Amino acid sequence: MELQDFQVCDRDLRDASLSQYLQADAIAVDTETMGLIPQRDRLCLVQLCNSQGQVTAIRVAKGQTEAPNLKKLLEAANIVKVFHFARFDVATLRYHLGIHVNPVFCTKIASKLVRTYTPRHGLKDVVQELEQVELDKSSQSSDWGNADRLTEAQLSYAANDVRYLLKVQQKLIAMLKREERLQIAQECFQFLPTIVSLDLLQFKDIFEH
Repeated sequence: MELQDFQVCDRDLRDASLSQYLQADAIAVDTETMGLIPQRDRLCLVQLCNSQGQVTAIRVAKGQTEAPNLKKLLEAANIVKVFHFARFDVATLRYHLGIHVNPVFCTKIASKLVRTYTPRHGLKDVVQELEQVELDKSSQSSDWGNADRLTEAQLSYAANDVRYLLKVQQKLIAMLKREERLQIAQECFQFLPTIVSLDLLQFKDIFEH
């Protein structure tokens, strides 16, 4: 399926697309899975978007354990990978495809650090406020496992989950700078791979009394 700035690939990122994405300073990333427990629920789709609005959705096959081009991109040290709730996506990518994503920017963490005037930090709420765009989340809880027959609504939902992230990131960075919280945000992002390691080992509340 090819739709203007949106393409769908099977199993891995195409070589030509990899070359384009590797030129970026930052890319938006998201995943779709069969549930919220990486050890139980398989990875079905990985979405990418660069600052030019080029969106790619990669269908991950059941039992697939590697995607070399995607790994090269997501582990590139000179490209910031922007997620919303990076903790889950980074864990999923590591568990299923052996990808150690770094460096990372999490718009949910940034939102919680700087949008302290609201308890609403979901992607829909953040995009609504900062981009004045209302995301349709009706396909969020749907069956992503039938990758060959994803509906137009599912593909549109998947694309929109990354399409606005880079613009949101820039606005959150400006807010973090204004409130003098950018440094603490960066320290949180740097600690995320350790948090993910603890999550995958199923440790909980180790910082509690």
